[in-house]
Amino acid sequence: MPLPLIYHDDYSPEFPPEHRFPMDKFRLLRDHLVASGLTTDAALLRPELCPSELLALAHDPDYIDRYMSGELPREDQRRLGLPWSEALARRTVRAVGGSVLAAEQALQHGLACHLAGGTHHAHYDHPAGFCIFNDLAVISRYLLASGRVDRVLIFDCDVHQGDGTARILADTPQAITVSLHCEKNFPARKADSDWDIPLPMGMGDADYLQVVDDTLNYLLPLYQPDLVLYDAGVDVHKDDALGYLQLTDQGVSSRDERVMRHCLGRDIPVMGVIGGGYSKDRPALARRHGLLHLSAQRVWTDLGL
Repeated sequence: MPLPLIYHDDYSPEFPPEHRFPMDKFRLLRDHLVASGLTTDAALLRPELCPSELLALAHDPDYIDRYMSGELPREDQRRLGLPWSEALARRTVRAVGGSVLAAEQALQHGLACHLAGGTHHAHYDHPAGFCIFNDLAVISRYLLASGRVDRVLIFDCDVHQGDGTARILADTPQAITVSLHCEKNFPARKADSDWDIPLPMGMGDADYLQVVDDTLNYLLPLYQPDLVLYDAGVDVHKDDALGYLQLTDQGVSSRDERVMRHCLGRDIPVMGVIGGGYSKDRPALARRHGLLHLSAQRVWTDLGL
């Protein structure tokens, strides 16, 4: 069977073209993966909207209602940085459903990738940093509560610390939060992940990949998780507008492939979400995000999954 890839046309609603958040990157990523021959539009798995009861496993029900009805207070709107619309609200809930579906596919087949996801700045009762609902926290709580897994490890390689994930899951010891991030970057007030690995500004491919190898060689045998949720943010790239690290395309591709091989080499299923990535050159950004899916296809083929 083909590598499970999850996408929905809701992911890129109409959005102000001059906005800092590249909302069209999800559609452009789909187009890039289809044009590359990796998949076809018909082969992509389409998720349902995430039910409110699943969102409420990681979020305040009042906050969920406030956001979905467009009634966020001004301070929350400022922290979020995205203009509210019904289409964006639907896109938000659909994308969490896509991450849930990707996790379920990974548990079934060993590996799956989302063409969105990684909203790790969303907190229990408020949004932040372009993130509304925290898909990584929702998946963790859902799979643990349902008994599908006994332990999940979140390996967050976005250039920004996964502060919302760390705070939501602070009282969930079966969900291990790991964040590799640029130490001098958003958010200014860091949370306490189970494992925080702050990286110096300007770090390049070789040193970064060594940290990835060392971290996974230590943590995967230590925790032996039943599933790894991998946030493959490409804002570590040297050309990213919000990054401050110096990874090349080859460095990002090698990172993604190494993470998946570390996990699958230990028979641990892994699910990838695309995380952050920011550039005015949207087609280039889409190609950068596509490195995750192309790397996953190589691993999928090599391992005969």
